[in-house]
Amino acid sequence: MEWNLLFFFNSILLGVGLAMDAFSVSLANGLNEPRMRKKKMCGIAGVFALFQAIMPMIGWICVHTIVQYFKAFEKCIPWIALILLLFIGGKMLIEGIENKDGENENAKVGVAALLVQGVATSIDALSVGFTIAAYGFLMAVVCALIIAAVTFVICMAGLIIGKKFGTKFANKAAIFGGIILIIIGIEIFIS
Repeated sequence: MEWNLLFFFNSILLGVGLAMDAFSVSLANGLNEPRMRKKKMCGIAGVFALFQAIMPMIGWICVHTIVQYFKAFEKCIPWIALILLLFIGGKMLIEGIENKDGENENAKVGVAALLVQGVATSIDALSVGFTIAAYGFLMAVVCALIIAAVTFVICMAGLIIGKKFGTKFANKAAIFGGIILIIIGIEIFIS
């Protein structure tokens, strides 16, 4: 492969496609925590971006080293994403139903939940390692960084939109956010 405009364009498109699940989860996180500070928003978007960069590189490395083992693992990817997102979404849904007034300090996105969300939304990015397998190592890294940058911007937009609507619908936001995560898990599993 060679460095050209098409390489950058394709990397951006990969980033947009991969970031859609992370966008939806960011939207749910913003809905769930409408008073979230900008520093935390950057941290959440950064975690999603980091996972979206790491996973394609892991896939690329697997293609160039242990591809036969990765092929067997590829069948487990939808199940892992489904289980993780059903767990987090179900937890948010239950907390939203139990909380009538909309003020629940436990509804905030914690580090453990964020890491689970990061893995769940980026696990399908492992297969991108196959699509960029023809790239050299440097091109694969640049592609992964572009995917990360696109993901960061898209997740920040999701958080901002979620916060805006979360403030207006605080008592229903956790329920809606949980439903979104469950739907994303099912969608990843089906597709």
